[in-house]
Amino acid sequence: MNLQALVRPNIWNLVPYSSARSEFTGAASVFLDANENPFNNPYNRYPDPLQQEVKALIAQLRGVAAGQIFLGVGSDECIDVVYRTFCRPGVDNVVAMSPSYGMYEVCADINDVEYRRVPLTDDFSLDAAAMLATADERTKVMWICSPNNPTGNAFALDEIEAICSRFAGIVVVDEAYIDFSTRGSMLSCLDSLPNLIVMQTLSKAWGSASVRLGIAYASAEIIGIFNKVKYPYNINLLTQRYAIDRLERHSEVAAWVKQLTANRQWLIEALGSLRCVKHIYPTDANFVLVRVSDADAIYDYLRAGGIIVRNRNRVEKCLGCLRITVGTAEENEILINALKEYGKE
Repeated sequence: MNLQALVRPNIWNLVPYSSARSEFTGAASVFLDANENPFNNPYNRYPDPLQQEVKALIAQLRGVAAGQIFLGVGSDECIDVVYRTFCRPGVDNVVAMSPSYGMYEVCADINDVEYRRVPLTDDFSLDAAAMLATADERTKVMWICSPNNPTGNAFALDEIEAICSRFAGIVVVDEAYIDFSTRGSMLSCLDSLPNLIVMQTLSKAWGSASVRLGIAYASAEIIGIFNKVKYPYNINLLTQRYAIDRLERHSEVAAWVKQLTANRQWLIEALGSLRCVKHIYPTDANFVLVRVSDADAIYDYLRAGGIIVRNRNRVEKCLGCLRITVGTAEENEILINALKEYGKE
């Protein structure tokens, strides 16, 4: 892969901002280089701009090199940095399957990049041939969300590999929900596919949505460019400390995933017994997409009772659908009982 041909010329030639903490590494006792207030330690000091301790823990857990990791303020920053690195505003385009996570298109609009949608098949399968046919010489990125939001299904790894091998640009695989899937991660292909970027997050299985920490994995060359583009201190000290603590207690996350997977199966079976539920789509995520008798009416009914689900009725190929997150056993039972009462009306 010719990385220079894919990166925006101004980004390739960019001389990044050199922060005080990036110019000095090692031990010291007196810091007089960054115009920091000497009081209120440790919050008076700028955080590690490369989050090395956090990355070392992630690298150990995921089996990658620390130099292959980029950390962003949620996955949204990781998405945005892809656009800012590879896509020339008003010139380049990206290709994405539809329906999928809405921020891919929002970030394209913000960055003035044409966004080309390729519909999933009727059973929500990936139409690889159509995605490749939609690309042209100005297509820099393809977006694949697996497991996909809002459909919930994951795609076969060999199918994604084939797209990476046949497409000359960057392929981003968003694995926000990967911990709930048995399909496996594309991280296993990171070293063999130089145009692959894999995104994950602490928001879902790790129970840390409010912390806003997203992860992008790629070749060390791509990560090096991302580090030039990002703001110098994008991940604050509080977030880094929290992440270190959570990553060191990763066994708790495995227990959460096991419980949520069991809750998901119970929820699917309970939904299947309801008259208002017409179809339940297969899911590899911590949510279930269901087609119901009247999505708008049921959404309003649940909301009036203090139960909030996501109305996907106006999303492409999701006509009549609600997206329901898997909750605790108690929360799931409250939902099912409410839907039973709705069915009596």
